[in-house]
Amino acid sequence: MDKIIKLIKNRSDIGAGTRGSDLGIDAIEIAAINQNSNYFNQFEFEDVKTHNQSIYDKNKSSFAKRIEHVVEQCTRVCTSVKHNLEENYFPIVLSGDHSSALGTLSGIKAAYPEQSIGVFWIDAHADLHSPYTSPSGNIHGMPLAAALANDNLSSRNTNDVSSETKQHWENMKNIGCKGPKIAAENLIYFGVRDTEEEEDRQIEKLQIKNYKVEEVRYRGLQKCVAEALGKLANCEVLYISFDVDSMDCDMISYGTGTPVPKGFDQYEIIAIINQIIQTKKVVCIEFVEINPLLDTKGNKMAETAFEVLEAITLELVLDI
Repeated sequence: MDKIIKLIKNRSDIGAGTRGSDLGIDAIEIAAINQNSNYFNQFEFEDVKTHNQSIYDKNKSSFAKRIEHVVEQCTRVCTSVKHNLEENYFPIVLSGDHSSALGTLSGIKAAYPEQSIGVFWIDAHADLHSPYTSPSGNIHGMPLAAALANDNLSSRNTNDVSSETKQHWENMKNIGCKGPKIAAENLIYFGVRDTEEEEDRQIEKLQIKNYKVEEVRYRGLQKCVAEALGKLANCEVLYISFDVDSMDCDMISYGTGTPVPKGFDQYEIIAIINQIIQTKKVVCIEFVEINPLLDTKGNKMAETAFEVLEAITLELVLDI
């Protein structure tokens, strides 16, 4: 039986440092309406309950802000993704901030406990911090550290984390099932270009390949994606996490929480994702970090994200 696409709408932004990405899904839907598209009437959808009111709570930990609520939210996303995969759906997860990716990965691992998961992380940021290394305490910079179950305690700059936060972090690393959800050798970056020293050391130590924008353009996009797929040839299932800040903010829009210049354009993003989809190994795709409150070009970021969403969904319909 062919898989059926289902949209998982996770309007949560409590892992971010700037409010507004919880409105990203609605902004994409408005973009579709303005383009006279019936995209959001074509597919079943599921709304994940959120805890956005927790932003009013006093931060108990400056090194992992609202971590207890992020754990709760990621657990909800995990449950939704796992259930839908088991029911033979193909989840397209539309989320607010990028901390949600831990929930998605945990759900994939819970649904495929014996299989290796390959991850394509299309992002301007490495998201490899832990509460022990984070300079901001924003958990949208930590999902991969949690998925790898890697605290980076060897960092030169280690935060003095409270026992309560440590316990929440342990809970976070064990959402869905105990232990790491992915192996470092099965993680590949596309477009990462804004990192801190602690993350740079981790990337080098764990030997995570990062296909930077300039390399992709110099060597050729198709060649780089094919090479990346070769590196993950032993992975039975693939997950694509697309953060819109992987795109060039000067060219596209500043409608995202942490914009970074010199990124990809939307056509490169579509080509990268579609080539990965053609392997028929992809089981889930996630879109994150669209923030219409920060958009200085009207609803441009959401419009561009919808352009990507529509294009890759067409490829999915042909391939799943």
